[in-house]
Amino acid sequence: MIVHGATLSPFVRKVVVFAAEKGVELTVKPTGMGPKSPEFLAMSPFGKIPAFEDGDYKLADSTAIVTYIEAKHPEPALIPAEARARGKAMWFDEYADTLLAGQLGTIFFQRVVAPMVGLPQDLAAADQAEAELAPKHFAYLESVIPESGYLVEDRMTLADVAVASPLVNMMHAGVAIDAGMYPRLAAYATAMHSRPSFTGVLAGELKMMGK
Repeated sequence: MIVHGATLSPFVRKVVVFAAEKGVELTVKPTGMGPKSPEFLAMSPFGKIPAFEDGDYKLADSTAIVTYIEAKHPEPALIPAEARARGKAMWFDEYADTLLAGQLGTIFFQRVVAPMVGLPQDLAAADQAEAELAPKHFAYLESVIPESGYLVEDRMTLADVAVASPLVNMMHAGVAIDAGMYPRLAAYATAMHSRPSFTGVLAGELKMMGK
C-alpha cells in the first residue's frame, strides 16, 4: 500500500496513523504543492492529497482510504460496528476534516507552510484565526472528551485519529492548548501524540521543519 502526500498534511497523517494503529505497513511517497503528474491525477482526479494505491486499486480522500483499509484489515477495529458509536466516529472524522482542520488550517499554512515553500505570509490572518476560532474548537473538544480519554467507546477509534491529527498542526504552528482552561483537551492531545503511531510521524515532521 502506498500513500502519496506529506504527513504535514493532517489528512495524510490521519491515513498513516490509522494504518499504524492497525499494524498495516504503508509506504509514503512525498508529493508536494504545485502541478501534479498524470499518474497522480489518475489516483486523485482533483489533485488533492492524499492519494492512495494498493496494487491496481487507486483511491483518494482520507476518509475513503481509511474505510478501505478498515475493510481489508478489520482487526483491530477502528471504525465501530455498533450503530450509535459508528455514527459518532464518522461525525468526529467529518468534524476534524471539515471544521477543525478546515477553519484552523490557515494558522498552520501561514506560519509554517508559506515560509517553507517561499510564499508570502499573512500572519494577521493566522493570528485572527488563533484568537477567534481556536478557542471555540478547544472549548467544544473540552466539552465532549469523556473521562476515559477516548472520544468513542472508551477506546482508540478513527474519531481519535482524525481529531488528534490537526491538533499536531496547531502544535507545529505554536498554538498551545492552555491546560488551565482546557485540562481534558490538553491531556488528550498529550496522550494521543505520545502513542507510537504518532511519535514516529512527528519525528519526521520536526526534522522536515528543521526542529
